[in-house]
Amino acid sequence: MATHWRRILTVFMTAQVLFVVNAFEEEDIPEEWILLHVVQGQIGAGNYSYLRLNHEGKIVLQMQSLKGDADLYVSDVTLHPSFDEYELQSVTCGQDIVHVPAHFRRPVGIGIYGHPSHLESEFEMKVYYDRTVVQFGEASYNPEEMEANQKYSQSTEDESQDEESVFWTILIGILKLILEILF
Repeated sequence: MATHWRRILTVFMTAQVLFVVNAFEEEDIPEEWILLHVVQGQIGAGNYSYLRLNHEGKIVLQMQSLKGDADLYVSDVTLHPSFDEYELQSVTCGQDIVHVPAHFRRPVGIGIYGHPSHLESEFEMKVYYDRTVVQFGEASYNPEEMEANQKYSQSTEDESQDEESVFWTILIGILKLILEILF
C-alpha cells in the first residue's frame, strides 16, 4: 500500500515539475507584437555576426542565448555595431531584448557578439513588429530627432555662410588688385 502511494506521489511531483518548467519556457508576448522572423546562429568567442534590419516601424529584437553568452548591439549609424560603437545594446546572460524605435534610419545594423567566456555561443533571435499605439503624440515630437535636424540646419547655414565669406574675400581681393593697377 505504501509503494502505491509513493508511486502516486512521484507521478504527482513529476507532473508539477513539468508544469513549472513549461510555464517558464512559454514566453509572455504582448498581443500587439507580430512575429516577423526567427534567426538562429552560432558565433565564436570574441567574434561578431552582423544582420540588417529593413522593416519600418517599431521593432522588438528578442534574443535568447541557447548555449554560451551572445550579446546584442544595434545601430542606425553603422551596419557593423560593436561594443565600442552602438546606439542600443543588451548584454545580459540569457535573454536579451532591444526595442528599435520607428525613427531609426533603415537599414539598422545588428551586431551579435560571442562573449569570450565561452568558446562558442548559440542564439535564437525573434524579430517582432510592435503595433502598440503611441500615446501623447510621441511620434510627432521626438526631441533627439528635432535636435539632430536643428544641428543639420545650423551646419548647412554655417557652410553656406563660409562659402559666401570665401567668395566675398576673393572678390574684394581681385577688386583691390585691379584698383592698384589702375591707380
